[in-house]
Order: sequence, then structure tokens, then C-alpha cells
Amino acid sequence: MTSLSAYIDHTLLTANASETDIRKLCEEAWIHQFKAVCVAPAYVAYTTEMLEFCPVKIEIATVIGFPFGYSTTATKVFEATNALQNGATELDVVMNISQFKSMAYLSVREELTQIAEIAHAQNTIIKVIIETAYLDSFDLYTACEICAEANADFVKTSSGFAAQGADVEVVKKMRSILPAHVKIKASGGIKTKGQAIAMIEAGAERIGTSSGIAIVSA
Repeated sequence: MTSLSAYIDHTLLTANASETDIRKLCEEAWIHQFKAVCVAPAYVAYTTEMLEFCPVKIEIATVIGFPFGYSTTATKVFEATNALQNGATELDVVMNISQFKSMAYLSVREELTQIAEIAHAQNTIIKVIIETAYLDSFDLYTACEICAEANADFVKTSSGFAAQGADVEVVKKMRSILPAHVKIKASGGIKTKGQAIAMIEAGAERIGTSSGIAIVSA
């Protein structure tokens, strides 16, 4: 297996995170050569500055429509465009779960397609958070299909704000549903090396976690 560090999106999305906390996050990512850091939109420009001279490529991820996904499309489009202007190289976009549960599938797909087009025009990847804790088997299948049709690069399990985060069996189901070129990011409640390895073995190619240091140091 590739080094665990190469799978990890080193994440800090707490409401009270300070610039000092973000600087520490970047330093840790630099030292451990994590795949990405994931920060709030307000910290994208600062994070870009912190990692400007890093000798290894660390992606700068941020969240769009976070954490509940029910912002308007215009708001999400602005967030995405602004994040890219500030230096983001990956966008973790929360699907509009309210619309999805209303079976407004076309609207959900159109929104994600629009954001994916904006991202891809800037050589940026889009990860769609579908919040699997709220989805039954039919919902999961439908959400994965919509993400694939919208040209998402990754489908992500969770925001970390639902009652349940990543689940190994759900990741396996997602891998069986999604076409091979659409990857999976497992996130939400992954705190140990064993959990991370289990998610990777189930089919995840990224791990979103605030416990990256503990995972790679175990």
C-alpha cells in the first residue's frame, strides 16, 4: 500500500479555528507530506500563502455549501469561483440533500454539473459530499449516479456533521455503483490507522480526517 500520508486530506473545519491553528495544520501537512489540507473558505488565501514554498505538492481543498448543502446554486457558484481565485485546488461540495430528498434529481445534477464545469475549467477537482447517513440503498445508488453524470471526480461520504460518518460497507457499495474513474473520499469519524486502512481496502482513495497525525504516527 502507498504511504497513508498520500491518502489523507488533513482537515480543520471547526468554527473556532484561528490563523495559528491553520498555520499548524499547514506545518503538519508539510512535515508528513499529506495529500491535501482542507480548510474553511475564509482561510484558502492564507493557506495558499503558507504552502507557497512547500517542496512537495500539497493540494488546497475547501468546502462549498458546507455543511448542510442547502445554499442556493448562485451562492455555491460564487463560493466555488471565489475559492479558486484564492488558490483552492480542490472543492468539496455538499450536495443539496434537501432537494435530493424532494426527488428534485435534475436540479441537483444541474447544480453539481455547473460547479464541476467551473472547477474543471481551472484544472481543479470536485468532490461531492452526499452525506450517506441520510441515504437508504436506493438513495445511495441514485446519488452516486447523479454525481457520476455531473462529472464529479470524487464522491465523499460525509461532512462530519451528520449522526454517522464513513462506514466500510457503504464505501464498498459506493465502489460497486460508481464507474472506475470516479473516486471515493471517506470522511467522518475516521480517527485510527485501522479505520483508515479499512476504508482504503473498501475502495476509498482519499481519507478526510482531523486525526491525520495520530493515524500516520500509529
